[in-house]
Amino acid sequence: MPSASLHTLLTYLLFPPTKLNRQKLERQLAGKTVLITGASSGIGEQVAYLLSDIRVHLILVARREAKLLAMKSEIEVKAAARVSVFPADLRDPKDMEGLLTFLHQLPEGLDIVISNAGHSIKRSIQESLDRYHDFTRTMAINYFAPVQLLLSIIPLLEQKQGHILNISTVNVMLTPMPHWAAYQASKSAFDTWFRSAAPELNRMGIATTSIYLPLVRTPMIMPTAAYRKLPAISPEHVAKMIGKAIYTRRQTFKPWWLIFGGLAALLFRTMPRLLVSKKGSGHEDN
Repeated sequence: MPSASLHTLLTYLLFPPTKLNRQKLERQLAGKTVLITGASSGIGEQVAYLLSDIRVHLILVARREAKLLAMKSEIEVKAAARVSVFPADLRDPKDMEGLLTFLHQLPEGLDIVISNAGHSIKRSIQESLDRYHDFTRTMAINYFAPVQLLLSIIPLLEQKQGHILNISTVNVMLTPMPHWAAYQASKSAFDTWFRSAAPELNRMGIATTSIYLPLVRTPMIMPTAAYRKLPAISPEHVAKMIGKAIYTRRQTFKPWWLIFGGLAALLFRTMPRLLVSKKGSGHEDN
């Protein structure tokens, strides 16, 4: 079997297609307001386009204003959704304050939050000895920003019996990998916060969903040469998973093979040592 065919088969087996019921999704979302962070590329962008055919108000947040405006123009010309864009670096206190003010002034309130913005860094500890800022900036966007955002808008979501979806990573459920200390620590911090807060949020009528993703073929993985050759799920596939999570309100979505936790942990711990070069690189997705 040609290697390309083997790669395709392996990808299919590891990441089976997600069946999305468009009618259920439309019924769940019609007339609602959805906030998407990290909306200008990758997963966030694909979710915006997935929901664009529904009569919904999309609030797109990311740093790249030009890209957000282009998305708004394309969606509103061709599709049913209404789009508001809010360019912001969620690590910046002024940008965050501006976003929170905007959200609290929405006349229709807020129904759904898709917490997707993130920053990923691959760098060895040896190369990080004089780069403490790598750890502060990953914590700033992957932990402190979503916590600050949610603490402010929980009252809005409670009023609408809303839904929070955290776009997480399988790494928080597996043995930590070398070279990813900054990223994994920050993602694990928010995953723990969110799971701890979930029972209280659920009692308030706010649904919570954690989506644990494997390797996703986004611009974020491009600097790591070895990852380009590994099976990866597409952003379009992830968007369908998020769409399904919106109408099922399941608490967790994760790959089927995570049930074999020990084997998966061994695999994900061994792969970086075999496949990833010693030289690391910082990269981000927002």
